[in-house]
Amino acid sequence: MPLYETVIIARQDISTQQVETLTENMSSFITDGGGTVAKVENWGLRNLAYKIKKNRKGHYVLLNLDTPVDAMKEMERNLRLNEDVLRHMTIKVEELEEGDSVMLQSRSTRPERRRDSEEDGDDAKPAKASDDDDDAEKTTDEGEE
Repeated sequence: MPLYETVIIARQDISTQQVETLTENMSSFITDGGGTVAKVENWGLRNLAYKIKKNRKGHYVLLNLDTPVDAMKEMERNLRLNEDVLRHMTIKVEELEEGDSVMLQSRSTRPERRRDSEEDGDDAKPAKASDDDDDAEKTTDEGEE
């Protein structure tokens, strides 16, 4: 069966208990369709990048799913119909993530990212072209015609 990651953003007005109920309802569509919910992560109430339907915050929930396509389509249809859901996004993945997602890891336990200059092994800035070369090209034999 295909593997999916779904992130749901629910309205800020609803309680944490209502978010859990919403998550259980969406999980039931998956289990009834013959799939399994591998992991559920509640990321909590977080700021949105921009206002969505007059909301500045939203409850974020991540679902890792191993489910048939028909069950996924049914869950997405119900997400679109639910008034408490601001946005949702489903991505098909090759394999499901083990352990906590990056959103739940503290900064100290995250692996450090390498910069492009470190990957190349060259920390120096590129040399600037000299203006003397340009001046040499500009001076031509003005007296000869």
